[in-house]
Amino acid sequence: MAQDLTSLTDLATPKTSTLPAASSAASTQPWSRAQWLLLVTLCVVLALDGLDVSMVGVALPSIGRELGLDTGALQWIVSGYVLGYGSLLMLGGRMADLLGRRRIFLAALTVFAAASLLGGLVSDPSLLIATRFIKGLAAAFTAPTGFSIITTNFAEGRERNRAISIYTTFGASGFSLGLVVGGLMTALSWRWTFLFSVPIAAVAVLLGLRFIPRDKPAGDGGHDAWGAVTLSAGMLGLVFTLVSAPDAGWGSARTVGGFAASALILAAFAWIETRVKHPLIRFGILREGWVARANLSAVALFGSYLSFQFIVTLYLQSVLGWAPLAMALALLPAGLMVAGSAPFASRLIDRFGATRLVVAGLLSLSVGYLLFLRIGTQPVYATDILPSVLLLGVGFALGFPSINVQATAGIHNDEQGLAAGLIQTSTQVGAALVLAVTTALVGPGGHGGGHASAAAMLDVFRPGLALSTAVAIAGLLIAVAPRWWQLRERRRAKI
Repeated sequence: MAQDLTSLTDLATPKTSTLPAASSAASTQPWSRAQWLLLVTLCVVLALDGLDVSMVGVALPSIGRELGLDTGALQWIVSGYVLGYGSLLMLGGRMADLLGRRRIFLAALTVFAAASLLGGLVSDPSLLIATRFIKGLAAAFTAPTGFSIITTNFAEGRERNRAISIYTTFGASGFSLGLVVGGLMTALSWRWTFLFSVPIAAVAVLLGLRFIPRDKPAGDGGHDAWGAVTLSAGMLGLVFTLVSAPDAGWGSARTVGGFAASALILAAFAWIETRVKHPLIRFGILREGWVARANLSAVALFGSYLSFQFIVTLYLQSVLGWAPLAMALALLPAGLMVAGSAPFASRLIDRFGATRLVVAGLLSLSVGYLLFLRIGTQPVYATDILPSVLLLGVGFALGFPSINVQATAGIHNDEQGLAAGLIQTSTQVGAALVLAVTTALVGPGGHGGGHASAAAMLDVFRPGLALSTAVAIAGLLIAVAPRWWQLRERRRAKI
């Protein structure tokens, strides 16, 4: 059985491109101080993106009380960020390739810091949502650009695997630990969940000016303006329709029309890309089997994880009556495991390969979700909640960096921004889709209605928990099935 598993994962391991001899030699040398500070700068910015999402989620009840917002309006504080982030990730990554990574990264980070400051000062709900949308737009440029800066400044192989593992672990840690930071900041004021990022982002800009190497934009010209317009419009329409569907109704004319219009615009984008000399996106990148599987794995991992966290935070607060900080501490072990895995993730990838770790991560997540399905209204934390939390921490720590390594392996330098934007778009848009369906399944009953019993509220949450479990298992099957088929064909050939 162990030999079969080894064969399955080896068959799907991508063949990486051959690097120049100088790069191969450099990969054996210790990183310089400048390389470390470059990586630290990029890691801090990605961690801020994750912190921002989870901190604001904890602060939503306080924002609602102070500004007089209902649940629907509060949802747009989260959805506004997702709308900006998910709609422009592909464009952000490709623009970095075409216009220069350093320039794009620093400009977007400056906008992120300014929007954070404004969000912490305003009291008008519309302006607050607008600042969230702007921050999402900025993060849509910093996240893939930071990723492509790493992949173009660290040689492919062990050196790049190590850098990507540290980088993605920081992002996952920021998202997980943001629950605790958000609880602490909310105890002071919900405004500090916005202002917290400002000085850190400002320091990151100064570090970036010093340590991010200057790079030249792509020299072949042809920025594909119509492709950029149709891609941005199509993704904006798709993500907007996804996040607004639970309120409008999945079968409403608005939702159906939104999906249809987005599909038409994206079809026009695809038509344009096959006919222009310098396409914004080369669709041939998806013909590489490992790239397609990595993107599907990202949808399964992050979509199931974000939706599960959404359900669990409601369960702990609405059913069990826990305070936000107590809830955050209950989930802290998963965040600590993800954060603590940073020194070891790249070594595991080098030893076992990204493909095996993706399978192991999705398996761990699936088992954790299955265990949580037995939860009741009076759980014992140590036996009923903690095992799932630990399994989720293991799954995310193994799967998230491995998926990102797999998604960019063997991709030429001038398309690293495209590959990075693609994997992060899959992560965010996939998460938005799964979360939107989860929100629809939970419905208004999941926000507590004061008169509902704990058992009745838990029954409302169970379909959402089942969905997270099903998504993770589907991702696991997608990761394993092609390898099983290839192993079967190999055995037939030997007969």
